[in-house]
Order: sequence, then C-alpha cells, then structure tokens
Amino acid sequence: MGGCFSKPKPGMLHTAGGCWRGCRWLCDLCLALSLSPALVVEVKIEVVIPEKERNKEEMSPNGKASPLIYKVNGTTRHYHLEEHPIAGNPYHNPKDVVEASVCHVKDLENGQMREVDLGCGKALLIKDNGEFHAVGHKCPHYGAPLVKGVLSKGRVRCPWHGACFNIGTGDIEDFPGLDSLPRFQVKIEKEKVYIRASKQALQTQRRTKMMAKCISLSNYNLSSTNVLIIGAGAAGLVCAETLRQEGFSDRIVMCTMDRHLPYDRPKLSKSMDSHPEQIALRSKEFFCTYDIEVLTEMQVAAVDIKSKIAVFKDGFKMEYNKLLIATGNMPKTLSCKGKEMENVFNIRTPEDANRVVKLATSKNVVIVGASFLGMEVAAYLAERAHSVSLVELEHVPFKKFFGERVGRAVMKMFENNRVKFYMQTEVSELREQEGKLKEVVLKSGKVLRADVCVVGVGAVPATAFLKQSGINIDSKGFVVVNKMMQTNIPGVFAAGDAVTFPLALRNNKKVNVPHWQMAHMHGRIAALNMLAHGTEISTVPYLWTAMFGKSIRYAGHGEGFDDVVIQGDLDELKFVAFYTKSDEVVAVASMNYDPIVSKVAEVLTAGRTIRKRDVELFVRHGKTGDMSWLTGKGS
Repeated sequence: MGGCFSKPKPGMLHTAGGCWRGCRWLCDLCLALSLSPALVVEVKIEVVIPEKERNKEEMSPNGKASPLIYKVNGTTRHYHLEEHPIAGNPYHNPKDVVEASVCHVKDLENGQMREVDLGCGKALLIKDNGEFHAVGHKCPHYGAPLVKGVLSKGRVRCPWHGACFNIGTGDIEDFPGLDSLPRFQVKIEKEKVYIRASKQALQTQRRTKMMAKCISLSNYNLSSTNVLIIGAGAAGLVCAETLRQEGFSDRIVMCTMDRHLPYDRPKLSKSMDSHPEQIALRSKEFFCTYDIEVLTEMQVAAVDIKSKIAVFKDGFKMEYNKLLIATGNMPKTLSCKGKEMENVFNIRTPEDANRVVKLATSKNVVIVGASFLGMEVAAYLAERAHSVSLVELEHVPFKKFFGERVGRAVMKMFENNRVKFYMQTEVSELREQEGKLKEVVLKSGKVLRADVCVVGVGAVPATAFLKQSGINIDSKGFVVVNKMMQTNIPGVFAAGDAVTFPLALRNNKKVNVPHWQMAHMHGRIAALNMLAHGTEISTVPYLWTAMFGKSIRYAGHGEGFDDVVIQGDLDELKFVAFYTKSDEVVAVASMNYDPIVSKVAEVLTAGRTIRKRDVELFVRHGKTGDMSWLTGKGS
C-alpha cells in the first residue's frame, strides 16, 4: 500500500498507466475497486514497530516475548514484534563500525560540548550531570554546527533556527526540521572517553524516527479515511509523521491544492531558483513506505461536521474519523487597475519563484510590500536584476516587527546593495505595453519602469470553505483552537498559519504566529491529541530571515512591545535587540550575535521571566555585564 500522489477522477478510479492512488504497480486492490468501488476488502500490510514500542520488553509469564497489544480508535489489535536488525541495531555490520578514543574524561566539564573526529566523521560529545553523551554534530535541518548551540536541561538547541534535540536519545523535541540526530555509544576506559559509531550515521548526520505502517484496513474504500489532513505544509506533514511515530496504523490521507509533495516553502523567497525536487521535505518513496497518501491538486470546498465528510471542489467526497485543518494562508492581491496583468506575481509555488527569477534577470523589478517575503525576494534579485525597487506604506521596513532602529539598519543594508525604496506610498496603477507589464504608477505620482512585479502585501487565512461548517472562525478568518490544537468540534483539529491559539509565553493570549517552526509544533501537538495524549502546546516561537548572506534570528512574541533595548552596533549589523513590554522582555532578535537568541529561547522555554532592567544592565556594561538572567542563576 503506497502513498498516493495524483488526483482521483470522479467515476474513474483507474487508468491504463496505473491507479490514481499512484501505486508503483497495478495492484489487485485498485483493480478490484475500479471494477466495484463498493467492494469490501481487507488488506494486510507489514508493520514497522515504533522504536519506543520495540524497546519495551513485554514478556509473557513463561518468559517468552508476547504479542504486542495496541489500541487504535478503541479497537484492540494484536501483532507480534518482528526482528529488524538494521533498524534496531546500527552496529550489526562490523564493517560499518568505527571506535575511537576522543578525549580524557577531565577534558570536559559538566555542561560542555565538544566536536570530536572519529576519523571517518565527526560527533558531538556532551558532558551533562557527570555523564557523557554522543550524538550527531550537525542539525539535520540546515546543517548548523550544534557545538555552537545551547545545552540546557538535557537537550541541545540549534544556534541558527532553534531546533532542539534530546542529548540522551537524539530525538527532535522542538522544530524546525523533521529528522532526529543519530546517537552513538560512549564508554569510559582508563580515564579515556571512547565513542563507537556507525560510519553511515556519521556521514548522514540524521536519523528518521521509526514509524508504524498500516497493519490492516477493513471495509476499505477510496472515499473513506481514518485521518484526513487538509493541507500539505509543515503542520500537515508533521502531524502525519507523528501519528506513524506513535504507532497509529490506520489510513492517513493528506490533500493539497499544490501539484507537489510537501516542500520547504520558506525557500521560495530565499532561494528562488530551487526546483521542487530540491526542496522536497520527503521523497515519494518515503510516503509509499509509511502509507501516507497524498492527493495533489485537490481542493476541499466544504466540510460536513455532522456526517464527517469533506467535499472536494470536483465533487469527490471523503469520510473521515479525525480531521486536521492545515490550509495555511493565501497571499493578498493588489486592488488597483492592471493587477491581473501578465508578469505580476504572488510567490506561492516553486513555479512562481522560478518564473520570477527567469523574467527578472537583467530586467527592472518592482516589489510591492516590505514584508518578509518582499524583502527576501528583493535581496535575492538584487544581483540578478537590472534594478530592484521596493514600494511600502510604512516609512521603515519591519517597523512593527523589529522596531524602527533595526528596520533602518536593514534598510541601509539593502540600499548599499542597490535596492531603491519608495516609502509611505502605494501602487495606484499597473500599466502595460503590448499586453505585458511596463510601468508601476505610485500614488505619490512617481512612475517606475517594471518588467516584473512581485506582490508581498500580506496574507489571509485560507479558511473560506469553513464558513458554513460550524467550526469556530474568528472575525479575521482564523480557526480558533485550544492548547491541544482542538477546535470547538470533537475530532476536528487545526494547525499552522490559519489558526489562533493560546500562547503560554504571553499568558495564554490567543495569537496567530505564522512561523515555519510553529507550524511544525502545531502538527505534532494535534497528532498527539488525536491519539488522546492530552498534550498542550508550550513552545516558544522562533523564526529567521536571510538577506544578502546575513540572517536575523528572532525568538518570542513581541506584538505590542513598547521599547527596544539594543546591544552591539547596528551600523556594523552586529547586534542583539531585546523587545520589552512594561518591565518584561517578550522577544529578542539578533544579527551576527549567535547563539544569544537560542539562549533566550531556552530561558523563556523554562518559564523564567527576563526583566528589562537586567538587559539594560547587560547593555550598559557590555559583555562584562551581569548575565545571570541568561545563565539561569537569576530570577
């Protein structure tokens, strides 16, 4: 039973080239269904037991391994543990094993990390509470060196994007990213520390958690599923993977309006010439292996919560038991004359981004909106286009998010890279010549030459199809959820950019946080609560933006900040900015100041309050100032 990658055609479930489910062969199941869609069949499929279940030594009274008993949706299922030496023991092949002495036991103090070389690859050696641990040394997300990250409370946090990994197991505990770290064996002999590792794991520096697969599907038909996920972004994919990691062994279907399998959407504006295969989050084979079906180019038009049915735009209907709404948002469009003209783009898909790069090369580009997307696109095109102009209503980019001083520093960096700003104005008209965009007319009266226009003026939640569903939607169109990502309807969950949820960091204030990292965590929390784990979300928001080879890291939730305390030099683009509300630090941003944002994120994650007076004292005395608030010795 493989994953499904193509659009079902109403009334025709099979084609000559293979089934619409995307099977790699013409399977008997699909042939039977094409002849008789109502046919009831039972499919038996191999299961890979989750690692935590495999490690349970469940013994019967006679001392022999007993069948694993697992409950799925209230139904007790029995299946026997199987031996999987490759997955269960990475050291089964002696030729793949390396063992080396890496240091003396006294070389590391408690709380220290060191990157060590085993000859055919490196590992991260950690000493914590008197014990040594060894895991992969690179973050599986973008390859950040974890030795430069933050070690706190039994986990290491990535210095670049904030992902967290358990030092004992290597498991990912906060996002972004999907994979965990490989864990290596450590032993002490004669006061020397030895690491025994898989050569392959040292090379890959990543580990995919073990996952379940479908074990049986009774009364199987194409119009019903156990979990339906609307949306195939980070939230939807993490939800599906978490379900499988937790042993969920029934049908999972993801559907998306996109034509591609889930991909790294933030790269669309940061690396615009990337092809879908290059930024795919998982391969087609991955979805086949773990029986996660993906319906592409499929749009849900309505949800009937009483009948538990999703109705697709083309008339196809699918029943569900549990539902996740993870539709994200849709970009806003311009309201002026000429907005539908050729060469005017919203960056929504890889094809959009690729087309813009092709058309913009050595041409004149106008970008409307100094949003994260708009600014990242401007930075990417600055060296490729003949000219890049940016139009914005505010007088400083990022003012509401980063504050005026940081915004001005960023603006100066762009101006030094030939980007021209037109501030405190907006577009009144887009003019054409021979059917193509030629000029952008501003309300200030200025006329800009333009061969390409990119619109980045914000987004709205993609939830219009839910208006008559009975699912609680707020006045701005966001789906309202609780700490467990549950909506007001039992069995219906929501996650990602389209939701408002209680943020623990801000006294459970309902907020919308459209960050890549947060979407990952939403998906995981939703999956755990579909399985009745009762898990509440408590993660600290973490984001980043990349422009001209420089990154701004950000952690917390600074909405409504009333002051900014800055340490460093804004002109040199080496600074950390603390955003405060009354006497409390609510967010932090930095450039060329790693890993301070990850350190602050750990403090906030621990539930500790950082006071404005503490960071002011730190700034006043520079790096010699009191940092007890950051080390955990303060309040």
